[in-house]
Amino acid sequence: MSDPGEEWQVARRRKGAARKSKSLQVPSTCSQEQLDIGKSVKRIRDTVSELRCEEFWQDWKKAASSALSNPPENKDTEGTADQLGSTKDGRLCQQCVCYGLGSFSSCVSARFQLAMLLLLLDAGQVPLKDCSVYDPAFSSGEMAVLRELGLTVLTENEEGKCLATKSTLFYLMHCGKALYNNLLWKNWSVQHLPLMRIIGNSFNGLMDRTVDREFKRDYSYITQAVSVCEERQLPCPSRLIDVFSDTAVITFPTSNLKRLPQSTWAEPPEPQYQHCSDLEIIQRETQS
Repeated sequence: MSDPGEEWQVARRRKGAARKSKSLQVPSTCSQEQLDIGKSVKRIRDTVSELRCEEFWQDWKKAASSALSNPPENKDTEGTADQLGSTKDGRLCQQCVCYGLGSFSSCVSARFQLAMLLLLLDAGQVPLKDCSVYDPAFSSGEMAVLRELGLTVLTENEEGKCLATKSTLFYLMHCGKALYNNLLWKNWSVQHLPLMRIIGNSFNGLMDRTVDREFKRDYSYITQAVSVCEERQLPCPSRLIDVFSDTAVITFPTSNLKRLPQSTWAEPPEPQYQHCSDLEIIQRETQS
């Protein structure tokens, strides 16, 4: 079996990456394969405590809690009653999927993003075991740390093609455009898109930083989603610009989706990216 890390790599292009904050710089001296799990877990929990005291966290908590607690607007859609109903404990967001987190043992930005994920799960009352994480950058030590925290570590490269069969938070911090596009393609229907809540890069921001003609050609699902999704921009303090810049809560109200012609949803073609010169994920090799 091949190493999933060789199959897929996520390139995180952070806005303002050249202006690294001194407060977030640490020497990368630890060996990922020889992590002290206990110390690593404590460091992450200390970062959680640090973020919880930040003023901007209250704005994130309010926005995320609203997105995670409001039921999708497709109660009139056939076959989705089970997905739309709340859990026995009243939760409406039933699971979380996190892609592209990065090497949090050596990258401070990734550690802060992991800490924020833990805060959001707590705010949304999503059990840690119901959050699945994947990144080829994870070392075996980091995967052990994630499991110790209570998260579920995926081992297969899904290329972002994950179908939301129930209300799901997708946490995609500074991931490549192709991953967002793949995720949208997999859920491209009036039934599944409303089940998704994305916390990640603003779709409008992605479009603004790319040549319009190329963006529409290579990332057609993001292009179409921009006109019907709702984005709520999340605040970011200047000292954490490399960590949380250009982040939004993105939802897909059914009432917006129904404005698109019915042909929009008919047999959507799988993205191929044959003309994309700067693809930000490495695709799986197809078995011959």
